[in-house]
Amino acid sequence: MAASLVLVADDDNGIRLSQARINQLGQTYGEPARRRLAAWQRLLTDLADADETTKLREVNRFFNQVRFLDDIVHWKKADYWATPVEFLVSNGGDCEDFSIAKYYTLRELGVPIEKMSIAYVKALELNQAHMVLTYYPQPSDIPLVLDNLIPDIKPANQRPDLLHVYSFNGDNLWLTKKGRRADLVGASDRLKPWVQLQSRINEQHDK
Repeated sequence: MAASLVLVADDDNGIRLSQARINQLGQTYGEPARRRLAAWQRLLTDLADADETTKLREVNRFFNQVRFLDDIVHWKKADYWATPVEFLVSNGGDCEDFSIAKYYTLRELGVPIEKMSIAYVKALELNQAHMVLTYYPQPSDIPLVLDNLIPDIKPANQRPDLLHVYSFNGDNLWLTKKGRRADLVGASDRLKPWVQLQSRINEQHDK
């Protein structure tokens, strides 16, 4: 699957896809890709009026069905942050792709970005860098962790296998300690892959 796919949305503020766009992508990338995109869009509709706990659980479950594939195998690049459509159309991605897709989907469902951060952690049992999505019910709360490694959503203090390093969302970048945001160190535009991801998303709206 080429890395030239872009997030195709029908408005500048979200990730909704028209049926015509879903069909177009299905013709290009195959019927399984069309079905995954259609299921994603149904999820957005079905969860529109759900409470946040339900949104977290169902979004986490939905994306954790996608295959885990290393960037070098999947995209032929050492590090590539995929858009949600790239992730679903290709039916694969690594930890940041799971986290990004969950973040954008929950944002579209009305979960405030202030409650969410994509967290860079070290998976201690695997001895490797990892990314998860964290959700803060209240700013000072220990966050919940949405992770592709396990199906259950657990508080960060119940995930001793993860060492938190930093986290970011659409606005800010923090150093983190035991899952909590500790020190604000700047804007999230300091992260080049995040900037590149958002640029690819925005480019679609300029065409």
